[in-house]
Amino acid sequence: MVQQYQSPVRVYKHPFEMVMAAYEKRFPTCEMIPVFVGCDILSDVESEDKATHVVERRCKLNVDAPRLLKRMVGFDYIYFVQKNALNRKERSLKISAHNESFSSRVLVNETCQYTVHPDNPNWTCFEQTASMEIKSFFGFESTVEKIAMKQYTANIKKGKEIIEYYLNELQTNGVKYIPTWAEENPHLVASQSSSNSTVSTASNTLMEDLTEVFGNMNVFLLTDSVQNFLKFCVFLMCFTSGQLIFFNISSTTDKLEEDYIEHILGVLQPIEESKLIQLRKWLADTHNGKIPRDDHILRFLRSRDFHFEKAKEFLCQSLSWRKQHQVDRILSNWKAPETLEKYYIGGWHHYGTDHRPIYVLRLGQMDTKGLLKSVGEEQILRHVIYIMEQGLQKCRESSVLRNKPMSSWTCLLDLEGLNMRHLWRPGVQALLRIIEVIEANYPETMARLLIVRSPRVFPVLWTLISPFIDEKTSSKFMMYTGTDYLECGGLVDYIPTEFIPDFLGGVSKVINTICDIPEGGPVPKSLYKTEWEKGDGVALWEDTIYKSANVLKGAPHEVLVEVPERDCVITWDFDSVKGDVTFTLFHSTHPLGKCFILDAAEYLTASFEPSSFRLTVRHATSHSSGRMLTSHKEITSQTHYTIMEAGIVCREGESVQGSHIARKPGSYVLQWKYHGGQPQSSTVQDVLYQVTHNPKSKVIYYHELLPSENFRGSMTSLESCQSAFSALSHVTTSSLP
Repeated sequence: MVQQYQSPVRVYKHPFEMVMAAYEKRFPTCEMIPVFVGCDILSDVESEDKATHVVERRCKLNVDAPRLLKRMVGFDYIYFVQKNALNRKERSLKISAHNESFSSRVLVNETCQYTVHPDNPNWTCFEQTASMEIKSFFGFESTVEKIAMKQYTANIKKGKEIIEYYLNELQTNGVKYIPTWAEENPHLVASQSSSNSTVSTASNTLMEDLTEVFGNMNVFLLTDSVQNFLKFCVFLMCFTSGQLIFFNISSTTDKLEEDYIEHILGVLQPIEESKLIQLRKWLADTHNGKIPRDDHILRFLRSRDFHFEKAKEFLCQSLSWRKQHQVDRILSNWKAPETLEKYYIGGWHHYGTDHRPIYVLRLGQMDTKGLLKSVGEEQILRHVIYIMEQGLQKCRESSVLRNKPMSSWTCLLDLEGLNMRHLWRPGVQALLRIIEVIEANYPETMARLLIVRSPRVFPVLWTLISPFIDEKTSSKFMMYTGTDYLECGGLVDYIPTEFIPDFLGGVSKVINTICDIPEGGPVPKSLYKTEWEKGDGVALWEDTIYKSANVLKGAPHEVLVEVPERDCVITWDFDSVKGDVTFTLFHSTHPLGKCFILDAAEYLTASFEPSSFRLTVRHATSHSSGRMLTSHKEITSQTHYTIMEAGIVCREGESVQGSHIARKPGSYVLQWKYHGGQPQSSTVQDVLYQVTHNPKSKVIYYHELLPSENFRGSMTSLESCQSAFSALSHVTTSSLP
């Protein structure tokens, strides 16, 4: 297995030349790096104008490994070859290194570079990537991998400290400025100094303007750098009716700086930083640059102990769920029914001792049966998701106001009044579904669950729901019985005394203890809906613009789009939720709408006749809730259809958006096909068996036909395409006239 590492961008607030002088002090040996015993210079080449300097060294390392392992393998030291390419003119240093010892069994490659900060010529950036592959090592592969990763991460932590130490030493010795190569050779590059001066002046002017505008609004600045302020942590804040509104406008292609991670996301280990950067980059590459916030990605990594593949799969499923159900719009587009606002006994209540938001839920006093019969399970689930989205927003607000990373909140659960009526089977089933949705899409959002006044019936409820709760989540549950929750070691450890709700014994005279949540009570039976009693209900986000489809092997999913006139624009946006699919856009001159309907056996048999092409179209009509499959035996390849968009392979978890300008009117077919080999047999029985037993893919998709008058040759006209998460691709293709 190949282990990979990608560092965040480390910023030294010193000029490049000073950092290079500090870096050179590490050779030939460095007391601050005990593992680095010494080095020999293999080659040393410097250009006549001293603009470039390339040095190759053979480094000797004393790896901290068990003595028994060293004796069995027969080594005392490990040797690496390091090549440093310094370009003083461009102010950059590129470092490459690989192992010389055991190179046939273990492959280690490392690349580092020091460059000038893109927005501040007086600062220096450092980046580092590495990979390690252990092919075989005398049966000690796992041990060697652990030792190597331990040594590597330890040296990463020391790297910045060592450079900072030598920088301070230089300044103590009176070296506070080293001229650049351009300053020493003004006759070679006369314009470089003025260019740097212009950039620096522009940056300073921009910062002065921003400070003047936001100075009275408590703007959160990560560092004094305009780069950090604009690229990585710009919260554009304004006060509207006393409410704080903020927007994150950081670009998805930006690299993460080390200081940004520490101040915004929290202190991470080097390997954890690397996994975050790798997953962030993968999402940007596969989702057209549309990626969630960094703290959202980090939650999914933490929930899977920073296992890249597990976290990637987990996150992609959640992103598809959010996209399909338009969760990103719920705070602005959805309002809870009056019944929920009045009888759902829960709400946000101040902040805890660690400044985390607190949500109070009085489950024992809630008429869960009445709520289910009056509004239905789907509305309750939607309301819970609304609360979860509120919690994420409150955490971000708290992070900004407190200048401290905050990604989770505290839930206070009051179970007084819980009895057997809460164990009503449909109610328990609804609770289990809510838990399933929350566990799958909001990991690591609850810092702790404080359970108070639990009755005797609670163990029965816990027995029913505990198998569906992740072990990591259940470890955050803290239960208090009787009234001991008011004593030391109880709620006061997490909630300030003045904020303990009045119904839990808070001081009633203090206005802060009054918990502003509905009083609840039994839901009147007059609000019950007969539809619910019949088993009917409103599907979650019934108005969603996205549809889902299973793509079986040998049975593609197809959507017919009738284009009435030329120059209309067909747009599509889809995710592969499970498995890989191939997407193709066809244009047919044959009137597909008049094709006759085949039964399943005829369809499957006809689909595998190699002599002709079969379009199996699902009509975009509403007169049938089932699947309408049509085909025509007269539709043959290269005669009645044309491939307008060649097969685009979409891997599991990836997102694809695109558009096509229809230069011809007629029938267009969007086809999603299982990405894999076709069935080998053409008999009905064999085909049915292969379709039902072979793996299948699943996609969620949305398509739109834009009239020609709305498209005037500009990509901005395509913004009318409704996409809950992604945008159209930058490339628009068109049919040939």
